[in-house]
Amino acid sequence: MKKDVSGTLGFVSQKDIVYNKLLPYADILDDESNDILGQIKGNLGRAVQLREIWPGVLFWTRKLSTYIRLYGRKFSKEDHVLFIKLLYELITIDKLEISMMQGLARLLINLLKKTELLSREDLELPWRPLYELQDRILYSKTEHLGLNWFPNSVENVLKTLVKSCRPYFPESATQEMLEEWRPLLCPFDVTMQRAIGYLELFLPTTLPPELHHKGFKLWFDELISLWVAVQNLPGWEVHLVNLFARLANDNIGYIDWDPYIPKIFTRVLRSLNLPVGTSQMLVPRYLTNAYDVAHVVLWVSALLGGPSKQAQAQLSGLFNSITSFFHPSNHGRWLMKLMKLLQRLPASVVRRLHRERYRKPTWLTLVPDSHKLTEADITAFVESMMQPVLLAMFSKTGSLDAAQALQNLALMRPELVIPPVLEKTYPAMETLTEPHQLTATLSCMIGVARSLVSGGQRYPEGPTHMLPLLMRALPGVDPNDFSKCMITFQFIATFVTLVPLVDCSSAVLERSDLTAVEREMCSASAEFEDFVLQFMDRCFALIDSSTLEQTREETETEKMTHLESLVELGLSSTFSTILTQCSIDIFKVALEKVFNFATTNIFETRVAGRMVADMCRAASKVHPAQSLKLLVPHCCNAINQLAVNEEVLSEEELDKELLWNLQLLSEVTRVDGDKILPYSTQLVQILQLTLHLKCKQGYTLACNLLHHILRSTALIYPTEYCSVPGSFQQPTQDYLPIKDWGRPGDLWNLNIQWHVPGVEETRFVFYVLDLILQPELLRLQRYAQGERDMTRDDVLQSLSIVQHCLLGAGSLFPPLRGEPIPELDMFACMLCKTSTLSPPPDVSRENYRDAICRVMRQLLHHILEHSEDDTKSLFSIIKIISDLLHFKGSQKHEFDSRWKSFNLVKKSMENRLRGRKQHIRALLIDRVMLQHELRKLTVEGCEYRSIHQELMRDLLRLSTSTYSQVRSRAQSVLFTALGTYNFCCRDVIPRVLEFLEPDRSDVTQQQFKGALYCLLGNHSGVCLANLHDWDCITLTWPAIVRSGLSSAMSLEKPSIVRLFDDLADKIHRQYETIGIDFAVRVSSCLSIGQNYRYNHLVFKDTVKYDKLVGELLDRLNDRNMPWKFEHIAIGFMSLLLRDDHPLPSPAVLFFVKSLNHDSLLVRKVAIAAVAGIMKQLKRPHKKVPVSGMKELAGLIAGDRPDNQWLQYNSSSLPRTQQDWEGCTFVEKTHWGYFSWPQKLMMYAPSEEQPKQGLTREEMTEREQIIYDHFSDPGFINQLIEFLSLEDRKGKDKFSPRRFCLFKGLFRNFNDAFLPLLKPHMERLVADTHESKQRCVAEITSGLIRGSKHWSYGKVESLWELLCPLIRTALNNITVETYADWGTCIATACESRDPRKLHWLFEMLMESPVNGEGGSFVDACRLYVLQGGLAQQEWRVPELLHRLLQYLEPKLTQVYKNVRERIGSVLTYIFMIDVNLPYTQPTASPRIKEFTERVLLRLKPLTEGDEEIQNHVVEENDVGEQDERTQAIKLLKTVLKWLMASAGRSFSTAVPEQLQLLPLLFKIAPVENDDSYDELKRDAKTCLSLMSQGLLYTEQIPLVLSVIFQIAGSSSWHARYTVLTYLQIMVFYNLFTFMSDQGAVNDVRALVIRLLEDEQLEVREMAATTLSGFLQCNFLSIEGPMQSHFEALCKTRLPKKRKRELGSVVDTIPSGGNLVRRHAGVLGLSACILSSPYDVPSWMPQLLMNLSVHLNDTQPIEMTVKKTLSNFRRTHHDNWQEHKQQFTDDQLLVLTDLLVSPCYYA
Repeated sequence: MKKDVSGTLGFVSQKDIVYNKLLPYADILDDESNDILGQIKGNLGRAVQLREIWPGVLFWTRKLSTYIRLYGRKFSKEDHVLFIKLLYELITIDKLEISMMQGLARLLINLLKKTELLSREDLELPWRPLYELQDRILYSKTEHLGLNWFPNSVENVLKTLVKSCRPYFPESATQEMLEEWRPLLCPFDVTMQRAIGYLELFLPTTLPPELHHKGFKLWFDELISLWVAVQNLPGWEVHLVNLFARLANDNIGYIDWDPYIPKIFTRVLRSLNLPVGTSQMLVPRYLTNAYDVAHVVLWVSALLGGPSKQAQAQLSGLFNSITSFFHPSNHGRWLMKLMKLLQRLPASVVRRLHRERYRKPTWLTLVPDSHKLTEADITAFVESMMQPVLLAMFSKTGSLDAAQALQNLALMRPELVIPPVLEKTYPAMETLTEPHQLTATLSCMIGVARSLVSGGQRYPEGPTHMLPLLMRALPGVDPNDFSKCMITFQFIATFVTLVPLVDCSSAVLERSDLTAVEREMCSASAEFEDFVLQFMDRCFALIDSSTLEQTREETETEKMTHLESLVELGLSSTFSTILTQCSIDIFKVALEKVFNFATTNIFETRVAGRMVADMCRAASKVHPAQSLKLLVPHCCNAINQLAVNEEVLSEEELDKELLWNLQLLSEVTRVDGDKILPYSTQLVQILQLTLHLKCKQGYTLACNLLHHILRSTALIYPTEYCSVPGSFQQPTQDYLPIKDWGRPGDLWNLNIQWHVPGVEETRFVFYVLDLILQPELLRLQRYAQGERDMTRDDVLQSLSIVQHCLLGAGSLFPPLRGEPIPELDMFACMLCKTSTLSPPPDVSRENYRDAICRVMRQLLHHILEHSEDDTKSLFSIIKIISDLLHFKGSQKHEFDSRWKSFNLVKKSMENRLRGRKQHIRALLIDRVMLQHELRKLTVEGCEYRSIHQELMRDLLRLSTSTYSQVRSRAQSVLFTALGTYNFCCRDVIPRVLEFLEPDRSDVTQQQFKGALYCLLGNHSGVCLANLHDWDCITLTWPAIVRSGLSSAMSLEKPSIVRLFDDLADKIHRQYETIGIDFAVRVSSCLSIGQNYRYNHLVFKDTVKYDKLVGELLDRLNDRNMPWKFEHIAIGFMSLLLRDDHPLPSPAVLFFVKSLNHDSLLVRKVAIAAVAGIMKQLKRPHKKVPVSGMKELAGLIAGDRPDNQWLQYNSSSLPRTQQDWEGCTFVEKTHWGYFSWPQKLMMYAPSEEQPKQGLTREEMTEREQIIYDHFSDPGFINQLIEFLSLEDRKGKDKFSPRRFCLFKGLFRNFNDAFLPLLKPHMERLVADTHESKQRCVAEITSGLIRGSKHWSYGKVESLWELLCPLIRTALNNITVETYADWGTCIATACESRDPRKLHWLFEMLMESPVNGEGGSFVDACRLYVLQGGLAQQEWRVPELLHRLLQYLEPKLTQVYKNVRERIGSVLTYIFMIDVNLPYTQPTASPRIKEFTERVLLRLKPLTEGDEEIQNHVVEENDVGEQDERTQAIKLLKTVLKWLMASAGRSFSTAVPEQLQLLPLLFKIAPVENDDSYDELKRDAKTCLSLMSQGLLYTEQIPLVLSVIFQIAGSSSWHARYTVLTYLQIMVFYNLFTFMSDQGAVNDVRALVIRLLEDEQLEVREMAATTLSGFLQCNFLSIEGPMQSHFEALCKTRLPKKRKRELGSVVDTIPSGGNLVRRHAGVLGLSACILSSPYDVPSWMPQLLMNLSVHLNDTQPIEMTVKKTLSNFRRTHHDNWQEHKQQFTDDQLLVLTDLLVSPCYYA
């Protein structure tokens, strides 16, 4: 396709929609699009010059996105870049309203979507404005206070926007980003998540290779080593994985991943969360923070290939180790993830192959040849995936995932993929008992259909399977099994679409140039005719069985059931596909067969009739001439004969034969228009005869006939969908149809046959309309004017005829005409009319649309006046009005469902490997047709004219009429219309609100409800109550509140109450802050001189805002207002708080007063609102950059000399006024940990800050209101009274809202209110009630955080008050309140410099565990202290050391709750000791030293060998207990610490924990028994958690040596537990182990050694472990191992005498030999059980060897029996296949074994 520069366009288009070129009127499109584009460019430019964002810019950007939908990116490159730059400037305007920003962002994303169109040379976009936008919105400082309401979708839109702009960031961006975000990388802080999230989102990875040193090389080593060092899946690790996946995919071949590959695969395997071993506990964090499968797949597919081939080896290992999880008998929450992995991975590899081999090269970096996937790579990949995919076909989650995987795999290697699927499909088609097998295999076959049929060099024998498959599928058309029937239809339709059904068997004789396969296909094609006829017989049987017997006739159930309608759809589409693809010979036979079936039977018209008529329609569509010749005359004659006598016309119940022939005729005429014309006279005669039948069923069918005749002649549509253009009619000498099997359509030579209405046909349409529609309109008009009487049935009949005429010929009528409306013309200068899309309708004829409109309005008013209960006619009129407004030849909902089904079919048949629109021809034609319909349906932003205004008023009248069904139908039409016409909402709203006016007494309840529904809107459309516009909101909100006084309003009616609830709820959900003022920067791309702003516009908005608040307040002060409306109004008020415009003083007064309102609901809203108002009144504090930070050379994080001054140091605390002022407080904890920012901004000294402690005279009016109230003792008493009430018992928590309120009070007013609050706080803290304690905790934390800028004197006196308070509180602490106090202290310490709070920390550190007040108080004190210290992270090493020193002697605590708490505190103490790259050793306590000290104290336990019992007496004896008891107590605490830290710390201290392992193995019990004491249970949990830990290569030898040492221990419990530990540890670190051959050998040796253990349980566990290792391919079954086992099996058991006949003398054999022999048998058994779902080649022989031992002594006999029964159980399902692996002799032995008498013994 050459780009045409000349032509009518005059520019090189970026990328059109190609389908437009195939439309029948393609030649006029260029002028049309140029015209529209010119308007868009001109008006956008003008709007930006006039600074008119709304409506100008918004209107024209919306036009631009419609333009892209219709024409693609049909503009020149220069325009493209200008559009992008303009939108980028607009989006980053400072105070732009968020919802506008979102709309513009969506368009910009669309413009940037096709990266290949613009290279980095053409476009460069800055990154910082986007980052500032993200930061402002996603981490908004005011959103949580309710000062900003953002749309829910904003986060996704922003992220997609950054993704789209990313390729165009400048080359310096990477360095700037790292400088911006590195200072935030403090792993203990929430900012870590934020920084890594930003890095993932923003870092550009598509730079060209010569710029890599400015791109990923700056950060790759640093981040990958961070990822390797982190072990316990913190939340941000996922972001890192996503970033690496993107990096790998964008730079295949430029990064050496080999050193990391085992680590990558180990972590992928871990994040699948598969269950291993028996009693496994999952660390909860693994479930929530698991990797995102989509990114894992991307990463893996990018690693494949390349010289080393390492990734493929690991991938095969991964699939080998998890294959058995795919077996249908396994099920769990992990299954969805596995299926997703299976489905996405092939798709990703296909995408990569497409990029390497088929995609047109663009400016993006190409994959170097050395790293492209070779043929061998692809084969290896497909082979590694086949086994899991074949198992997943029958999965519990359905076969869809497997089918998609197979579709993609078959594109790459059909010869490997299709045969095994066929092997499963053929038997599934034979069995009758397992229908689910059939549905699963058929859906997979549909996926591989295209690869199968097209054959190709790789799989030439593929097509030969086609006919056998089709013939065997026929029995699936089964009336009794619905799902089987549907999948069979889909299967047949799919295959037939791909293959022309032509009998070319003669070619075998005529041509000599055929290959063997082609000859086979030719001779097979003789069966096609047979197939078609058999299929029809099946369908007829299906129809006969679904004929609804008499029952359906008598009970008037109009509808088919849902299932029947689906079967009908499947049947008709499959049949029409078959006929489309037939040769004319086969077609004639089929036609005759259908004709005979249809005309020899009479069907009822509801179910069977519809199906038969559909089949006839299919025939007549394919070859209209032959079909109509048979069918039309037959039907016409039959109808004429039956309707000859007059009385038929007035019968209520018509003859079935007449109905059936009418139905048949009405379906058959849905064909090509010019083929109908020869029969026009007959058809018109039938219409005149039948349209006025009395019987409703009769005239409805006649109307359908009318509709179809008009439609076929008036519309534009393609007339054939055959898979090959032209037809199959050439002789076989020149044309071989089998060459076209599976051939894609050629987009450039589609040769679509269009039907475009000609002169003849248009004349015929208007002839029919004049003949039929004109008289109906006259009748209705005279009835409406009262000149003649009509019964309701007659009116309904006439309306039906009018409606079907409109539907049939609507595409030929021009749109409604009318005058523009003057008062809405305020914007018309900007919005010139957009041309309706071509081709233009004929204007010379009478415009029936206007005529119908006139008559309908008269009729409507007549009915509403005289017979409002004639709802059926009203329904009909509403439908007609809707069509008058919107119908131009196709319906929106039909179009949507067709678009959906087109996409589904495209997905199931597409070839992603080749790409480039290689679809089947029928699909391509369908897509062109959809493009045509899309053009007709695009109507956004039509002009609103007087005629529309009148129709809208009629609709509104109907929407508020008496009957609810009429109301709801009219409302839905009204909502659609509201979305279509510009600014009509402004016209409609006042009319809706009239019904809510309180002073109107004539409003009925129905009208009231109707009006409320109109305001509410439907879920997708416009919501009138909440339009994004001040003018509308200032009208609707007060009106909704006012309606509470209306006479029609009654709170007794639940429906009305519910409506108001929904309204308020919807407004709260959908409200987004509306902008008051924003300026447009003169953007670089349109540097235009006129620099003026519409100041008066802005001014008007603030006036409107104040007016709205005022009106709501007036309503609230009305004493008669019902409480419900008071609440609604307060809700509205709370939405109006903003961060850029303060709330008017009266509203502030109202909210402050509402703090003491009687209603809890109001108080809650008021607390939130006052907290927001405090934020509005906050005086800004000045910040200055801090100097004096020396950067160290290189990258070093952690505790360094240059951040020492930030840490807490008790010797230099600011304890005097002067120290305090001289101290630089750094409030945020993350600054300085990783690196310093370019400029660290800190608060300026206090003399430059706004004045603290204002007097009343210095305050603003709003501040005075608050000051007056809070200085009033009565007000405060009441407030505290309310705040310390219980809300919901046991459910209350520390409330952040109230905390914000107090924080704001103390921040804005200093300590002005402290004297008044002090007595209350002292009183509350002494009271142990939950709600009183919570109230004082909220005030305390607010006080501490609010005192941030107080002077030293005030702070000091504050702490003199608070310290005793908190002490009292901690002594009075209870189960209910300890969480509140913990939250209180944690909140108070969050983001505060620890040196500022030294009073608090020193007080909390005073002996927390002193035993006063019992163990519970101790635990709570520790909890509160931990809350404070955890917030301070790495800045208080001194306090952590002091705490550890204090706690160490107390580790032997007796009380369980204190122990658990100490465990948790220890976790936080050692949290800072991380093992991360580039990080200094910490100054905080270190695990290593602590462990050494603990181990010393545990010596008494490690040395002794006797069983450790928990015999500690719980009372504290006076006498000092012996060391051993102390050690056991200590151990309990240490276990709590290990358990707590398993999920929380970033890295596990493996070497330290290893020293504790022997001890744990000793204690942990073997059985699963909950009656064990705490110590043993904890030990077991610890082992389970530790075994899941992540190991590094260098740690493996350490772990193994410890395990070897324990495996030699004397306790069999320990040896047993070692095996369970080993299973989990190896599986969770599989690839790390496998990359170290020595370790694998050690593990194998260990397991084989334990097989010969003297303890039976250990031997059996060793066998289980071995079989697990074999199953996940950690070990492989090689010769030496087998022969070792076989040798062991042959160990002689002594004293076995020869058996004499009749005497059985067996003595029990002795130990050693039996153990060895048992070991051998167990080894064989492990091998057999390791492949539960298949039979490898070595298996039969092993089974034979095993069977010899069936009569050995126990325990051998037991093992053999178990093994055989397990073998039987797991292989039973597919025994037919598995049998093939055995010889006949072996089968005999086996059958004998499995059903021998001893099996039952």
